[in-house]
Amino acid sequence: MLGLAAGFERRLGGVLDVNPTDMKAMEHLIQAGSLSPTELAGRLGISTAAATLVVDRLVEVGHVDRRPHPHDRRRVVVVPRPASVGRAMAELMPMIGGVARAADALTDAERAAVTRFLGEVREVYREAAAGPAGSGAAAEPPDGR
Repeated sequence: MLGLAAGFERRLGGVLDVNPTDMKAMEHLIQAGSLSPTELAGRLGISTAAATLVVDRLVEVGHVDRRPHPHDRRRVVVVPRPASVGRAMAELMPMIGGVARAADALTDAERAAVTRFLGEVREVYREAAAGPAGSGAAAEPPDGR
């Protein structure tokens, strides 16, 4: 699933004509509506200088605008352009609709089992993300998978 999600993200980046970092920036901007360059840097895990370059590229290809901060005239916010949001959503909606149809086809018992399983998987990911780097030992997949 992770590989499929990454493949879709690459395809969406190709549609929007952006590299993977710029695609991640667009995801954050679409979700948030607007972010300062510093906030964007924090979400992407990059320096503010690198975030400025990301914003410069996105402005150049017409995906975002820099606007004055609504409460602090010394700052700016980065805002996704509606046309770019529309292009991204046009690509996302068929997939979202397909997932919704698959979920709707589940029985209550199946939905409960899937919900429980995904909750447990989420906890595994949270624990792995919170643990110190290099603390895990290489292991064989369970049941020889």
